[in-house]
Amino acid sequence: MKIEFAPLSVPLQRRLQTASVVQWVFSFLALAQCCTAVFIALFFTRFWLISVLYAAWWFLDWEKPSKGGRRIHAIRNSVVWRYMRDYFPITLEKTAELDPRQNYLMGFHPHGVLAAGAFLNFCTEASGFSMLFPGITPHLMMLSMWFRVPFFRDYLMSGGLVPSNKESASYVLQKPAGGNMLAIIVGGAQEALDARPGSCTLLLKNRKGFVRLAIEHGTPLIPTFSFGENDLFEQVRNPKGSWLRQLQYRLQQIMGISLPLFHARGIFQYSFGLLPYRRPICTVVGKPIPVQRKHRPSNEEVDEVHQKYLNELSKLFEEHKAKYNIPEDRHLEFI
Repeated sequence: MKIEFAPLSVPLQRRLQTASVVQWVFSFLALAQCCTAVFIALFFTRFWLISVLYAAWWFLDWEKPSKGGRRIHAIRNSVVWRYMRDYFPITLEKTAELDPRQNYLMGFHPHGVLAAGAFLNFCTEASGFSMLFPGITPHLMMLSMWFRVPFFRDYLMSGGLVPSNKESASYVLQKPAGGNMLAIIVGGAQEALDARPGSCTLLLKNRKGFVRLAIEHGTPLIPTFSFGENDLFEQVRNPKGSWLRQLQYRLQQIMGISLPLFHARGIFQYSFGLLPYRRPICTVVGKPIPVQRKHRPSNEEVDEVHQKYLNELSKLFEEHKAKYNIPEDRHLEFI
């Protein structure tokens, strides 16, 4: 006998969608601090052994994030991420097939404020990554400092996040069996300071390290643009040269992360808060750019491949922008 469940009401679905986004925003804004506080606080309670045992495990497992991490498929497939997908909604579109016998290096653009599209598309199965790209295992790079936070590091690894360093990247890209895709948000935290609705500015003109990495491993480059990524939050005006921008740059140099002053909607009202707006995101994965392997590429060789990448990314943007209501006269700007 087949048991059928009644579909959830629309109000309940929307509440669940909002709750899923609340926990996601919280996980990036406060969960790391909470994990650290819990780890330390347990030492002063009768549960001190938990922190002691975890500290021993942490020491033995220290290198794991740089060795591909430890993904947990139950977490990647959690229903929470499907509710988060439907909140915006977020979709993933491919323009070419990927060979599972080959490794790939993907450049993701733009960063946005919290990189919602990158996280949901490549760290969860909510948008159907494994169905779109069978045989490909995605890895998304994140600032290395977050992997030094107790408990939080395990949460990050469960989705396929890896530290943003050369050791971690090389481990993924040099796997002989292939079938791995390393996604790098090239603009990084600094690009987040320019994330505001309608912005098409990418911090990419002098970002060439990922290109050199691809050449050293002979890994095809995949340009990817996430339409709508910059539309989720408003940001306090911070033009270059302003005191706020200088302060943000300074804090970034000290802390390693940028601190954009953003706002959008609240949980129970739509006028002000830290939750993102309900605006659609579509991440379009471009065609792979073949790269010839060379152990020590010259600057000229890197520049040549980098220019080819810029051209392909611009082409991808121009071919799809009309579908996402971007004006015909708006083009990508590389800084």
